[in-house]
Amino acid sequence: MLSPDQTYQLLRALTSPIVAVTSAQNGKRNGMILDSAIRASIVLTVPRVSVYVHKFNFSHDLIFQTGRFGLHLLHTGQFDLIHRLGFFSGRDRDKLADVPHHLGTLGVPVLDDCHAHFECIVANVMDTGSSTCFLGDVKAVGFGAATAPRGEVMTAAHFRAHMPPDWRPTYEAQLKRAQQFAEQRSRSIEPVLWRGPTA
Repeated sequence: MLSPDQTYQLLRALTSPIVAVTSAQNGKRNGMILDSAIRASIVLTVPRVSVYVHKFNFSHDLIFQTGRFGLHLLHTGQFDLIHRLGFFSGRDRDKLADVPHHLGTLGVPVLDDCHAHFECIVANVMDTGSSTCFLGDVKAVGFGAATAPRGEVMTAAHFRAHMPPDWRPTYEAQLKRAQQFAEQRSRSIEPVLWRGPTA
């Protein structure tokens, strides 16, 4: 029998690329980093993605209440962006203040520098106890600014392997806090009937 840590390390092989998720509501905007986004449709004319967002994230309620989010594939040159959006809370600072972006067709922030971006409208949600899975219909797609080198798509394994050493203590401490939050809530799952945005 494998230990929980060994099982967790194996499950890391199922991690998605590193993505930035953006959202906005009533003048508030935010960006966060995830490694839990996947393609959720094989139908060419019905492009969909799903993202799992922990309930403690500032972005969670912005997405749940507006029913919209931006999803960005990042490239391997965007370590600083991952640090800015992933190592701090949007409750404490405007994480997009110094990040070049514009509002997309759905009113969500679209990062100027990224490998590609998808603007999504929530089609359905699923409660997982500690997080919500948002199923998004892709309504607009584009690449980053033409002057920005897109490079290779950033994977979680690449980020962990090349993370600056002085970031590691913060990364590991935040991961441990997230795991503790999730452990307390993961076994209590509530059925959710998505009725659309509340705002």
